[in-house]
Amino acid sequence: MKQYLDLVRHVLENGEKKEDRTGTGTLSVFGYQCRYDLREGFPLATTKKVYFRGILHELLWFLKGDTNIKYLVDRNVRIWNEWPYEAYKASNEYKNESLEEFVEKIKSEDGFAEKWGDLGPVYGKQWIRWPSHDGKEINQIKNVLEQIKNNPKSRRLIVSGWNVADIQELISGKKSAPPLCHTLFQFNVSLDGHLDMQLYQRSADIALGVPFNIASYSMLLMMVAKECNLIPRHFIHTFGDAHIYLNHIEGLKKQLTRIPKKLPQLQIADKGFWDLEFEDFELVGYECGEPIKFVIAV
Repeated sequence: MKQYLDLVRHVLENGEKKEDRTGTGTLSVFGYQCRYDLREGFPLATTKKVYFRGILHELLWFLKGDTNIKYLVDRNVRIWNEWPYEAYKASNEYKNESLEEFVEKIKSEDGFAEKWGDLGPVYGKQWIRWPSHDGKEINQIKNVLEQIKNNPKSRRLIVSGWNVADIQELISGKKSAPPLCHTLFQFNVSLDGHLDMQLYQRSADIALGVPFNIASYSMLLMMVAKECNLIPRHFIHTFGDAHIYLNHIEGLKKQLTRIPKKLPQLQIADKGFWDLEFEDFELVGYECGEPIKFVIAV
């Protein structure tokens, strides 16, 4: 994971200090690219412990077309909880519940979860339930799988998360989640049977989000390659605004003092793409440094 550590160093050394939406402040660089060769191992950061279980559950949640955090909190995955909690706190229904009490109500009260657990038109909706002009829904993942199988030379093997109408709904504050950070990803099939994927990410939280993003999209690349009888090769991660929050600097400097370990392997069961469940994935040989606590900026 030298590529990730190089990104951290680059932003620490060259980042421009900026104010940001959260009020935390960042060091920011615009335009950067990393390339990971999946034939060398599964690119899960080893200089700190990364929450692989949460990454896998989140990806499967996206692929179900779900946008409500109840699926995640029922599985004790809390990576999206802060956004709907902040929206709830701003409402007339807020009764001074803590975040933990809010999560418990999401788990135990279906009506509460339906009203306050939905994030709005985020990844699951855009990937799986993109609205079409005829009132139906477009499954972009299903479509791109069919294109890879039937027209592998295409330069249109794209999945977009940037639905302008829905983004306006998120920007307006009607929904709790921010506009989608992972804007678009594209596949490439090589003549010798390899599959590559490039992600364009408009905004990237380097300490917390980026290690998740690297692993999640690499895993998706592996799943698609398996379904299409191809060999997963390069995950290319292209950034717009790559930033380090000012309260993450010391933790990242600590991470840079650690020596990367050998990459683990990810094994996926021999099942169809849409049949894969959590138990069908096995992370093998993951050795890592101790966790480093980074506070999320909402």
